[in-house]
Amino acid sequence: MSTEVPGKPDARRAGRGPIRRAVSIARRDLGPGIRSGALCDAGPVTDVTSAQRRPWILALFLIVGGALGEWAAFSLTIDKLRLLADPSAELDCNFNLLVTCGKNLDSWQGSLFGFPNSLIGLGAFVAPIAVGVALLAGARFARWFWIAFNLGLLGALAFVVFLITTSIYFLGTLCPWCMLVWSVTIPMFLAVTARNLAEGVYGGGRGVGRFVLSWIVPITVVLYLVVAVLAQLRLDWLSYL
Repeated sequence: MSTEVPGKPDARRAGRGPIRRAVSIARRDLGPGIRSGALCDAGPVTDVTSAQRRPWILALFLIVGGALGEWAAFSLTIDKLRLLADPSAELDCNFNLLVTCGKNLDSWQGSLFGFPNSLIGLGAFVAPIAVGVALLAGARFARWFWIAFNLGLLGALAFVVFLITTSIYFLGTLCPWCMLVWSVTIPMFLAVTARNLAEGVYGGGRGVGRFVLSWIVPITVVLYLVVAVLAQLRLDWLSYL
């Protein structure tokens, strides 16, 4: 039998009114697409949640690659200064007639813009290190920034292709520090380009970007092998081992 007193609303029904009004206001303010349980399901955004969304693999790769490139550029700069002080100096990177950096440093190609190319590397390799550190810290860059960064790496790759061609076909040498620069520039360009495609920075090519990202290690190894084969055909570097 109902215990409701005539003329007085049921206490349980009366308590539902304010709750329903609050939910209606929340749905109106948060948008029409909100679920009924969204207010309960949504948890706070913590540092752990944010860290999971960060591209930490790309960030670490840019830091390591930039650091190796910086090391190579610094070593080449020191060797160039030693040659300027003493043209007959024996450099640590001169192993034999083929694997040497002295000939590269003395050539006009080694100072393409009127100063040692290594000085460009000293300044340029700071960029991937800075971007990597910023990504680890949770930074989010605008679309124009990623395009500019990608264009910078494209310029670096073009410069590396020029240096590879010069070293193999004109100077007939394999410069150790130069090869380290080649080895980090190629995969950094691939990684950033694939990332931009996968994220839709260029408006399309998401599938291509995801494919390259998943196969970036084999693709890089294949490109290394192409350079090694070209050097073998021209210089027969295996005979020096």
